[in-house]
Amino acid sequence: MAVTLANVNSASGLKKLDEYLLTRSYITGYQASKDDITVHAALSKAPSAEYVNASRWYKHIDALLRISGVSGDGCGVKVEGSLPVADETIATPPPADTKATSAEDDDDDDVDLFGEETEEEKKAAEERAAAVKASSKKKESGKSSVLLDVKPWDDETDMKKLEEAVRGVQMEGLHWGASKLAPVGYGIKKLQIMLTIVDDLVSVDSLIEEHLMSEPVNEYVQSCDIVAFNKI
Repeated sequence: MAVTLANVNSASGLKKLDEYLLTRSYITGYQASKDDITVHAALSKAPSAEYVNASRWYKHIDALLRISGVSGDGCGVKVEGSLPVADETIATPPPADTKATSAEDDDDDDVDLFGEETEEEKKAAEERAAAVKASSKKKESGKSSVLLDVKPWDDETDMKKLEEAVRGVQMEGLHWGASKLAPVGYGIKKLQIMLTIVDDLVSVDSLIEEHLMSEPVNEYVQSCDIVAFNKI
């Protein structure tokens, strides 16, 4: 697959280079090569921190070149097992008296790298992209199981409507479970109901104060208490 990185010193060119290096450690292959030196030489300066991937790659290649004792023109240097780099591999502007013969010759910021991408490289790139995507996802919050005692105003309260009102409270991260009626005394029964919550999304105290003890549910509910609270 042909890789073309044009105008690498422009904002759009740096953005394209940064996006290209999101799932790659090097311009081509799995180790530094003459392609990396070519692009490195074409850049007039190190990419700013805004371009995270390009900046990381540039510093890495820059360090390899210094360790290898590269001269200013980068001639005859071997990097991480790559082939020696000849003079013409470094993107340099043409002499002042040389007339450009094509649009590519006019722009020494255009870097055109050709090489067929292997199936292994494609698979590795896909795996790196998947790893980056997975690492950016928020870890799933913990969950808790809660048992509530919900008491009516008196023995005349319609317990069926009370339960319907309680279960009518819906929010993200809240799931109502099994329930039963338990005697309190003097003919009054209370509703015992289980619920599961996602800890980062639902506060049980807020659920009780702002929903179960507020209109319209408080028409049926006189009090609400936490009987059991367990992390799942």
